Amino acid sequence: MTVMTPEEYGERAAAIEAQIGRVIVGQRDLVRQLLVCVLCEGHALLEGVPGLGKTKLLKTLSQSVDLAFARVQFTPDLMPADILGTQVLEEDQAGHRRFRFRAGPVFANLVLADEVNRATPKTQSALLEAMQERAVTVAGETRPLPRPFFVMATQNPIEMEGTYPLPEAQLDRFLLKLLVPFPPAADLVAVVERTTGDAVTQVDRVADDTVLSAMIDLTRQVPAASHVVQHAVDLVVATHPGADGAPAQVGRYVRFGASPRGAQALVLAAKAIALLDGRPNVACADVRAMAPAALRHRLVLGYEAVADGVSADAVVDTVLAAVPEPPAGLRGAP
Repeated sequence: MTVMTPEEYGERAAAIEAQIGRVIVGQRDLVRQLLVCVLCEGHALLEGVPGLGKTKLLKTLSQSVDLAFARVQFTPDLMPADILGTQVLEEDQAGHRRFRFRAGPVFANLVLADEVNRATPKTQSALLEAMQERAVTVAGETRPLPRPFFVMATQNPIEMEGTYPLPEAQLDRFLLKLLVPFPPAADLVAVVERTTGDAVTQVDRVADDTVLSAMIDLTRQVPAASHVVQHAVDLVVATHPGADGAPAQVGRYVRFGASPRGAQALVLAAKAIALLDGRPNVACADVRAMAPAALRHRLVLGYEAVADGVSADAVVDTVLAAVPEPPAGLRGAP
């Protein structure tokens, strides 16, 4: 078992970011949050308009780490067996027939679910057990998935014809939902220059499953003081209409607030942020920094929000303003 020190943790993380930066121009915040997801062994949902490099980013991540990689292009005719695997009937040389399980692409360390919202709800639901239990059940037998295991999914917020909104139960299993912004003009110039020439950028593998597992273990070992955990819980509670401390906008625009997984995501992602910043413990500022990515997909907004043009991010900003960091004098001991 590999033991990782905080210094080695930072060096490996910086090496992964550097390799991704050889291909992906800019998008430093996005790359950092995606790396946070990996270091927490969480699943990530990337949303952005076509052409922003979502798939390229995830493929580059897979090239920088020595993990088994599988890509699934989600389409309306995709079936659960195409993801999970199926039983096939085989005949041996003696003429005996028996069933053998043929594993699907989900039996990889990093699974890229491209345009995940184009598959039917039946197919989308095939990922529920895999994302939560790190196992799949086919033909009555439960089979564990390799560790570490990540589902990295992309979806397009426009061109909604032929798409199926992800069910709340599946959205809740994504640790973070990351929005892919349009690059500024200077970055766009660099993108065009890189992609219209004949140079081929090579990405080096700077980590393997053993190293990543050690980094994931160290992430969970970072101490979080009681007041930090309480602050994460207070933020999640404030997303529920009618709860104490919930702002008026929540009562008006939110039908259902974030689940307990939201609080878990806030604390776990904050631990990774602290280590990446070279700090041995978590601050409330780390929790607040991850609030939009951890909570935006866990809020179920009502029709009033759509009518008034209020986004989930706007609601999260309101919650952050209504629930400030606890004063220093009221913070408990770790």
